[in-house]
Amino acid sequence: MELTDISNDINEWFNGSGPMADVVVSSRIRLARNLAGHKFLSRCSNHEKNEILEKLRDVMMSLDLGDKVFYISVDKEPILNKHFLVERHLISRHLAFGKGPRGVVIAEKEFFTAMINEEDHLRIQVFKGGCQLAQCAEQINRIDDMIEEKVNFAFSPRYGYLTACPTNLGTGIRVSVMLHLPALKMTGQIEKFFNAAKDMSLAVRGLFGEGTEAASDLYQLSNQVTLGVSESAIISQFENSIIPEIIEYENAARSQLLSNQPELLDDKISRAIALLQNAHLISSQEALFLLSHLRLGINMHKYMGASTPAIEKLRTLCGADQTSRLSIATINRLFMLTLPAHLQLNYGKPLDPTHRDALRAEIIRSALSQDAQSKS
Repeated sequence: MELTDISNDINEWFNGSGPMADVVVSSRIRLARNLAGHKFLSRCSNHEKNEILEKLRDVMMSLDLGDKVFYISVDKEPILNKHFLVERHLISRHLAFGKGPRGVVIAEKEFFTAMINEEDHLRIQVFKGGCQLAQCAEQINRIDDMIEEKVNFAFSPRYGYLTACPTNLGTGIRVSVMLHLPALKMTGQIEKFFNAAKDMSLAVRGLFGEGTEAASDLYQLSNQVTLGVSESAIISQFENSIIPEIIEYENAARSQLLSNQPELLDDKISRAIALLQNAHLISSQEALFLLSHLRLGINMHKYMGASTPAIEKLRTLCGADQTSRLSIATINRLFMLTLPAHLQLNYGKPLDPTHRDALRAEIIRSALSQDAQSKS
């Protein structure tokens, strides 16, 4: 399977479906594991890394996941392909640009990936759209059990699963949700979210994980404590406390915009429509934020019944036909497919920044134009 087989569309967990998807874009659970009898990767020779890679690759390729899987030797991939895999959220930047033998096993529907020789010997992750952490947990635990039937993981009765980074010690679990919080940003309340997350020992990262800044008002929120806390307790806290509170804060900020600052809301949405429909050069960062404002407008109309001049204009652009309207899925698709590596992979060759900006603008203009014309 080639990366171009998946690069021209989005996967199911990023298509705007799933519970609470107006705020919770996606859910992810990741488990960190290391093989018993082997050193941590920081102490391994390339020969031992190869042994680990070959063993885990064979195990992962043999699993019955209900979907076909394919393997990529990340260390041998061109730089553009590495950037694509990171943009796609299929691998981390650490795996993409690390050293030594390393690879990834990916389910064709992209709900599951297994990173081999990242920071730990193995990091498996499961994705779903919207708020579906319990479903992610059920699926990843089943996969983890299948793997443990074939290999022995480094485990301590006192400390749990042994991991390269102490923050993953114990369960080795990382629970993560991708959140769209434009109203908190517009109303100047996003710092409260950051401070509250810090107080609860949660990590807030940008769209592409550790070391990245927020783009398009998308944030990744995850747990930092794994030792001494059960997987079920972490997931329960997210589902029953953390996520409902964040959704409440974001929805309150959206209501505040509508009631107290309708001009600001209209300005953001109107500027986004005008620029995206007419720009001939647009950077990745600018496109992400403008698309974010369209996503906010669509969601406010869909879930809150909001009506302002700009939202009405956006509703007209969306159209009444559910099969052709500009939807959250359309916005999410543009989020992903206009990222630099996606653009270049689908175009067939590397492009300089100016040509990328021109191609990005053309793709967005075309998408908005087609949706506008399809209702006539």
